[in-house]
Amino acid sequence: MKTSTVRLTVAQALVRFLSRQYTERDGARQRLIGATWGIFGHGNVAGLGQALLQYGDDMPFHQGRNEQAMVHAAVGYARQCDRLSTHAVTTSIGPGATNLVTGAALATINHVPVLLLPGDVFATRPADPVLQQLEVPYAGDVSVNDCLRPVSKFFDRIERPERLIPAALQAMRVLTDPVDTGAVTLALPQDVQAEAFDWPEEFFRERVWTVRRPAPDPQELADAVRELKRARRPLLVAGGGVHHSGAEDALKEFADATRIPVAATQAGKGSLLHDHPADVGGIGHTGTATANELARTADLVIGVGTRYTDFTTASATLFANPDVRFLNLNVAAFDAHKLAARPLVADARAGLTALREALGGTYRAEPAYVAEYTEDKERWEERVDACFAAEDELVRPTQAQVLGALDELATGDDILINAAGSLPGDLHKLWRTRSRDQYHVEYGYSCMGYEIPAALGVALAAPGRPVWALVGDGTYLMLPTEIVTAVQEGVPVKVVILQNHGYASIGGLSASVGAEGFATQYRFAGERGAYAGAPLPVDLAANAASLGMTVHRAKTVRDLREALAAARDATRPTCVYVETETSDTVSGPPPAQAWWDVPVAETAERSAAVEAREEYDRHAAGRRRHL
Repeated sequence: MKTSTVRLTVAQALVRFLSRQYTERDGARQRLIGATWGIFGHGNVAGLGQALLQYGDDMPFHQGRNEQAMVHAAVGYARQCDRLSTHAVTTSIGPGATNLVTGAALATINHVPVLLLPGDVFATRPADPVLQQLEVPYAGDVSVNDCLRPVSKFFDRIERPERLIPAALQAMRVLTDPVDTGAVTLALPQDVQAEAFDWPEEFFRERVWTVRRPAPDPQELADAVRELKRARRPLLVAGGGVHHSGAEDALKEFADATRIPVAATQAGKGSLLHDHPADVGGIGHTGTATANELARTADLVIGVGTRYTDFTTASATLFANPDVRFLNLNVAAFDAHKLAARPLVADARAGLTALREALGGTYRAEPAYVAEYTEDKERWEERVDACFAAEDELVRPTQAQVLGALDELATGDDILINAAGSLPGDLHKLWRTRSRDQYHVEYGYSCMGYEIPAALGVALAAPGRPVWALVGDGTYLMLPTEIVTAVQEGVPVKVVILQNHGYASIGGLSASVGAEGFATQYRFAGERGAYAGAPLPVDLAANAASLGMTVHRAKTVRDLREALAAARDATRPTCVYVETETSDTVSGPPPAQAWWDVPVAETAERSAAVEAREEYDRHAAGRRRHL
């Protein structure tokens, strides 16, 4: 029987195919590729550019300004959609393609799906080299797009039209795999994009990709129950996998049934809301004193959907009980076996539900233990209140007071986005999360510049909700370009710029490791390149206004409250600009409650480095391998 075909270019076939892919989980169906972002050059304008124009009714399009930013926007969208829907990103060859690398690494490290469609050099090589082609004398089949291989979960180069069919299907498989998802790259030679082929109509039928919820193995579940029943000081560590699975209600039911305290990683914060009795806040280097003291004495650590990064484990110094054991519930066996744990390989929601049901109400944390962490949590909340408080509303606010003013204003509808600098630490310790998706801090890659484009992606996924991008001046200067896209498309993101004249987070780290804050401030250069002169006369508020935003300048705490309220009500892109108080005489947030391993010079002449090394050796002595 003759197969029905349709003649299309490779680019046309790809766009048509992508517009007909869907995901389904728990009976809910949605488009897998919700839209495509693009910047056009000679490597994609005649191929994908033409195809996106032709199929504009089927594939929404967003015009980007920076290729890395487009990936961040797609990641923000996908994370807000619980990884069930994402965006594609197309670029030209050369720098357009290599600009994708940082965004791809961020997506893959955070296990968030995004589809990358960079142009590539000619497959047929009518001229060699062509504009922007990298010549590699020992390998004629290498292009700059090969930089994307190590940061992609799947990579293919479509050098013939017929290669698109298996590659596209494999790409969809990886994008919808809860274990293997991340950046997926289909490199598209510019001549092949425009080449016509007779495609089988079956290639374009609607496909529904089921996002699995693997259930735990019965033996692993039985072993997990035995481990839990003999625990006296258990602590549950909620990671990003709780959110990816939509397991927040299952976690709440588990905590209600067992009264086991729940600490959260950066990715897992909000798994329990801040006012749940079992929520003890962030864990690790940026965590709360409550959670970290529990971690130091825990005899069983139950990791749910966490990768156990060094910030979470305080560089292998946090879980100090000599008899501590680990039970890891994770959809990825690779993560479930970390720290020599007893693994429970399963979807977070399915695993928590199965574990609670298998316990059958036979386990509850001891009342004295519950009273201990409840009282500690109350004391920590008093410290948070003190950080947020401003006795004088006519003075410049501290960074913590900026968060306090936003805390007063926010409801469960608000979404906060941050990624780098000193804000992630303050947010992890201080922010009171009011909804499952309010806390959006990208800390797997901690990429400066993520916040503004990600806010755009989140706002596209959650229209009508206030979306806040919180950025320091250093982060703002990295990647403000997508403000223009927000203005162009009328997406009312709210950008809060905290001006502290430099890399405040790294400045503090530099001081603590004996580097004395070298080259971390935005000031005029002094002797020996110390950048210790006057602050630079840079007006970021004027810059944001020049890109089309409505800007509110806040000089005092009172101004700040008024500006934030106006921004929250705004129906167009709006910026709140505030210069924060950084004086040593003003109290800031609580210091780090656990260590982070940043090696210090083993030999040095300056006293700051010598003293820092002594402190480093003291902390490093507490490291251990959990075997």
